[in-house]
Parts: sequence; C-alpha cells; structure tokens
Amino acid sequence: MTRLEAPASPAPDSPTTSAEKTWKVNLLYDGDCPLCLREVNFLRKKDAGRGLVKFTDIADLNYSAEENGGVDFETAMGRIHAVLADGTVVKNVEVFQHTYDALGIGWIYAATKWPVIGPIVNKVYDLWADKRLALTGRPSLETVVAQRNEKLACDLEGRCRE
Repeated sequence: MTRLEAPASPAPDSPTTSAEKTWKVNLLYDGDCPLCLREVNFLRKKDAGRGLVKFTDIADLNYSAEENGGVDFETAMGRIHAVLADGTVVKNVEVFQHTYDALGIGWIYAATKWPVIGPIVNKVYDLWADKRLALTGRPSLETVVAQRNEKLACDLEGRCRE
C-alpha cells in the first residue's frame, strides 16, 4: 500500500492539530466531479453525523494543501488522497479502505487487501484515475489546474466578477 508522510509540523490552525478533532479520515474529494459527489453523499449518509470522516472539497478555491497533509490541488486531482488522524497521507484504493473501515463498512473493500485481488483493483483504479476527467466530461488535468490558477490569481487581484 502506498503511504506518504505528512509534513513534520502542521500549520497552527490545521485540522490535524485541532483539539476538537474527532475524525479518523480526512477525505479529499473533487466537488466538481459528479461521480465523486455521488460517493461522498453515500459516505456522508453512512457517517450519519458522527464526524468519523471529514470531507474536504479540493475544488473549493479556499482549499489549502497546508491544512490537508501537504497535498496540493494538482496532486489531489490526479489521484484520490486522504489524511489519517495521525497525519499520514494515503492515496488510491487505500483511501477507500481507510474510509470504509472508519465508517464500519470495511467489508465492502476487504477483498482489496488480499494479495491477488488488491493489485488488480489498484491497476483498475489507476486506469480510472487517468481517465476520470475525460469520462466525466471535463477538461484535462492541465486545463483544470490552469483554470483554477487563473481564478485564484483573479481573486487575488480583485478584478473578478461573477
């Protein structure tokens, strides 16, 4: 399984340092992706207000890598990521394993931890992640990143109008 380490010292207002943190998994999702939203809505229902999973929309212009394990927008758009309560960053199918485990429905992804099935599912996910934007009728990753950067620059310069 792929694991990335979070930065050694999170920002002071980072969710990983919050005294009130109850979540086990901070799921970074693309709020502009219709299939991602369907999955998030399903997971929110399973969470049922318990706060076991924190849902962070990377498409929000206020998304901050520093507050989310150091995972920048482009990286998060390329592959699904999550930050565990201990600050560990996980990606790909491992995100679903941790999220579903946290919600008590880990049996749904249990087979993805098996030696033969796991690598196959990971390969299928890699194919999906590579084609996700096109399959959901969106521009390329490069274009999405450029559009976001343009919006951010526009907002900073105070020249944008809705």
